[in-house]
Amino acid sequence: MTNKTLRRWAQGIAVLCAATLGLTACGSSDDSGSGSTASGAKSVASALGKGGSITVWAWEPTLKKVVTDFEAKYPKVHVNLVNAGTGNDQYTALQNAVQAGKGGPDVAQIEYFALGQFALGKSVADLSSYGAKDLKATYSPGPWNSVNINGGVYGLPMDSGPMAMFYNKKVFDKYKIAVPTTWDEYLAAARKLHKADPKAYITSDAGDAGMTTSMVWQAGGKPYKVDGTKVSVNFGSDPGTAAYTKVWQQLISEHLVSPVPGWSDQWYKGLADGTIATLSTGAWMPANFTSGVAAASGDWRAAPLPQWQAGQHASAENGGSSLAVMQASKKKELAYAFLQYANKGAGVQTRIKDGAFPATTADLNSQAFLDTKFPYFGGQQANKIFSASAKNVVPGWTYLPYQVYANSIFNDTVGKAYVSSTSLTAGLKAWQDASVSYGKKQGFSMGN
Repeated sequence: MTNKTLRRWAQGIAVLCAATLGLTACGSSDDSGSGSTASGAKSVASALGKGGSITVWAWEPTLKKVVTDFEAKYPKVHVNLVNAGTGNDQYTALQNAVQAGKGGPDVAQIEYFALGQFALGKSVADLSSYGAKDLKATYSPGPWNSVNINGGVYGLPMDSGPMAMFYNKKVFDKYKIAVPTTWDEYLAAARKLHKADPKAYITSDAGDAGMTTSMVWQAGGKPYKVDGTKVSVNFGSDPGTAAYTKVWQQLISEHLVSPVPGWSDQWYKGLADGTIATLSTGAWMPANFTSGVAAASGDWRAAPLPQWQAGQHASAENGGSSLAVMQASKKKELAYAFLQYANKGAGVQTRIKDGAFPATTADLNSQAFLDTKFPYFGGQQANKIFSASAKNVVPGWTYLPYQVYANSIFNDTVGKAYVSSTSLTAGLKAWQDASVSYGKKQGFSMGN
């Protein structure tokens, strides 16, 4: 999807919620209409007893087995699982259905960074009355905070993306490069590698909004502040942003990162042949290595994310999705029953066995999970690194209630730092200004 199309989708969602800004703190009311938590739980049980059919829009492949098992356990229920497109393609279809007032699903997979925009537009239901608020201890902090918006719970975490640094051990050993524990050491490693082999780069980066915000998050940055309809964007005086730009600007200026865009054929080739030597991303990545970089099996390992200050153990989230119940659904109780099964019940184990990374604390702490050996990573028990990362996610991060739109203009602002003399700091200032301007036009009270 092009940025232009993505912006149209984001603007459509914003238009839907703009009328509510003067009436409520968008999404803070009880959207379920089911009364107390106790009665809500009873209505869910009753719905399962009566049965019926629900439609789920999701692109995550592990849900196929979850649906089969759910229907076997509840034979009166039929789940129509539809892949309406990945990420933004599905969001466009959802927005069209919301505007039309028909044709949408009962349940939708929505990434954490995008959930706030749907909650703001009152397109997804507050699940509080079904007992969702009591599930805080069930999930790791990052995903749980992402589904809690303006006092409501607008989805149940499906997976999580605590970050780690994946590195090509074969390349590091060849050039006698120590695995970096700080970002300063990472910069030094980038220089050493590229000097030894001008065709090799420490990583690839053509400009990515999600990666940038995750790095600022790990550095303790809080450039976004959201309190109902009061929103502020401030990269200029944010210390986490300053820490990130100090190191990353040098990587860009010294041409130490490959300009190959992520998820392209060239990117996979670089990961396979060692010309891209590290990848800092979410713990969901191993399955993609196995399927997309099979030729390099045994070469790669996982390590903790390098730190902005030596001795720390800070991490951040990158990626991950929730399952949400659409406000227009006429079968909210049955839809919530599926959410519980898939994201809290037996469906969690089903998805883990198929390669998903859990958001549930019990599974993250399970000895069997921690002891799992990854043949691709030379038998490494990589889940121990991922689980520790999940526990060390820096608290307090907030996305904009229109983050999807903000991300869609990233390449027009910050992206210029990768292809011109524009600095990252200037690019982030331009991103800030454009995000503030958009927020004002949508009726938000924009502060500093």
